[in-house]
Amino acid sequence: MRTRPFAAVVAAGALLAGCTTAQAPAGPTSSGVEVVEAAAPAVDPTVLPAAEGPDVAMRLADDLPPPTNRWFSGLVFGDESQPVFPLPLAVDVTASGFAYGLPDVRADGTLVAGPFVPQVAVDLREPVTGQVSGYDAATVSVDLVAGDGTVLGELRLTRGSPVLHYTASRDQDVRLSQTFAAAGDLPDDVAAADVDGRRHVLVGSDGLDVTAALAGDGGTISLSAGDAVSWLVEPDTEDGDTEDGDAGTTALADLVEAVRDPVVASQADYATGDGQVTTAVRYETAGGGDAVLVRFPHQAEAADEAACGLGTYATVLGTAELCLGDEIAWHSPARQPVLGLDLSGLSTEQRDELADQVRADVEAALAETRPADTYFGGKALARDANLWMLALDLGLEDEAASLHDSVVADLRTWAEPDGCTTRPERCFTWDPTLRTVVGQAVSFGSDEGNDHHFHYGYFLYAAGVLAADDAALAEEVAPVIDLLAADVAAAAEVDAGDGAPMPALRVLDVVMGHSWASGPSPFADGNNQESASEAVAAWHGLALWADASGDDALSQQARWMLSLEADSARAYWTDFDRDDPVAEGLEASVTSLVWDGKRERATWFSAEQSAALGILVLPVTGVSTYLGDDPDRVRANLAEALGTDDLWSEADTWDVMFGDQLLMYAGLLGPQDAEAALEVARDLPDERVDDGSTRSWLLAWLMTRAAA
Repeated sequence: MRTRPFAAVVAAGALLAGCTTAQAPAGPTSSGVEVVEAAAPAVDPTVLPAAEGPDVAMRLADDLPPPTNRWFSGLVFGDESQPVFPLPLAVDVTASGFAYGLPDVRADGTLVAGPFVPQVAVDLREPVTGQVSGYDAATVSVDLVAGDGTVLGELRLTRGSPVLHYTASRDQDVRLSQTFAAAGDLPDDVAAADVDGRRHVLVGSDGLDVTAALAGDGGTISLSAGDAVSWLVEPDTEDGDTEDGDAGTTALADLVEAVRDPVVASQADYATGDGQVTTAVRYETAGGGDAVLVRFPHQAEAADEAACGLGTYATVLGTAELCLGDEIAWHSPARQPVLGLDLSGLSTEQRDELADQVRADVEAALAETRPADTYFGGKALARDANLWMLALDLGLEDEAASLHDSVVADLRTWAEPDGCTTRPERCFTWDPTLRTVVGQAVSFGSDEGNDHHFHYGYFLYAAGVLAADDAALAEEVAPVIDLLAADVAAAAEVDAGDGAPMPALRVLDVVMGHSWASGPSPFADGNNQESASEAVAAWHGLALWADASGDDALSQQARWMLSLEADSARAYWTDFDRDDPVAEGLEASVTSLVWDGKRERATWFSAEQSAALGILVLPVTGVSTYLGDDPDRVRANLAEALGTDDLWSEADTWDVMFGDQLLMYAGLLGPQDAEAALEVARDLPDERVDDGSTRSWLLAWLMTRAAA
């Protein structure tokens, strides 16, 4: 198995991600999404100078794109494999096999934790190394390789399924850490074990009688080459107990029959519309039957025909509902890119005030040298692109022209394909090891693949703004800007010459509806993402750039990604369901750092409560209105971040980290609160204005909200 290109069509906006070992049928999914193959973007990474890649161990088949920024990256990178979380299960490759468990999810204070704890270990009785041999939208295959290079078996993980699958590559006796035996209420060829008060069921595929293959003590199973077994962990029922009674037995028996037909591949598709986007993940089984799947909270607006209500599992993201079907599909509210702010409702006095501030901010921008790294450098370009739009809209022709020349000059510098041959910064290189584009100088581990969508989203946004009405500029910077877009969001694998291709959709986890920020993910809690708002901003920038460069297919894809990420950002970072049983005991209104194995109100850079919310707001643009869909939650989040329910009694309340971002967030509460925020914003200390924004943008945003 290996990755297969994503596909896109302008009319339906469909994407496809599948596996070459199991070709999906063409035509619409059960949710009506058309599946159409797409070409790779017309980019050439080798136009950039090659850089020496990181010295990193990779447990990966030679022809596969290195899977940085994936939920399973910890299996591939680093000296030792890390646990990963297909969810609802957690899995680890051990020194002699593998182990899995169903995390015991608990909330306490500012943390929801569901760490990997092994409940069933599978011992192949000799040292092995796990090597990822294939992956697609929702499945990962791991070869368990002995010291002599022999593959003992293949472990298959399925994102969004409580089933783990193993196929023996040669005859072997496998030792189990739990005793499995026949159960009277299940078919005779199926075995079960009670583990921590919950049944784990062992099922054979292709007619394999598991009970006959088990040794007398139930702790060893004899497998011949080609034999396949799966483990299923039973769900909770509606009352919170595990399955029991006649109804529970019937439901579990139905699940067992589905488990006999294992998932072998998956694909992801989408469709865009004026009011909503639809995302569909199809799961292909060996025999074409239904799969055992779960529906996560962000997928609640169902668009498929899966039979659900079969039980639940607690995950750190919330309660997941168990389903039988070949697809999980869901709707998300459509979000459209927004170019600038609408100043038409401002009074003459407001325009005059704003013009004075724009003049001051333009003067300051022209007096500074923008940062040289990709994160802060990109933020500065996007910041000044916004400032340029304000100057234009206010009729400040001289200021607009001067700032435009400055920003475009810097953008052109960054967009020189061979820039890194003559200078050590403000340029990009091609990393042939990780198959990724790396900006020089690096920041926040960007040379390891970290945060590329955060960084490059700012460049895409700036280029989209500046080239919106300048086709010549778009054509000039396209060779590099298109590479930045492809690096984080290519619709299909990109051939880069010798070696594996650049991956499709490098950072986006389609099943979970959001991106991952760590490149190698060297963590026991899986991958993580902090600034969900910067991920949203990345796809906003992608959409603006696609529009400016005339790429209609990318424009549809970007709108889907923007809508999908915004919906998940609210579902798990800012507006999650506090009444979900999983959240019982959680005392935080936001969880600013989301992992597969935990969620927490914390940041990588500050212990201040305002930081935990501010990092989920910045950068504020015209599309940031998605954050205000629930005004009551906006007010609650602000009260937590600021330590008071009385937001406007003291101006000093806002003299905190990200004070300007929180004021703009408060502007989403309505005109009255926006007016109150505007009064505070005028005198907010300069150091509280984020380096990716200006006081001009702060005032303009709040003025437009107050006039709404």
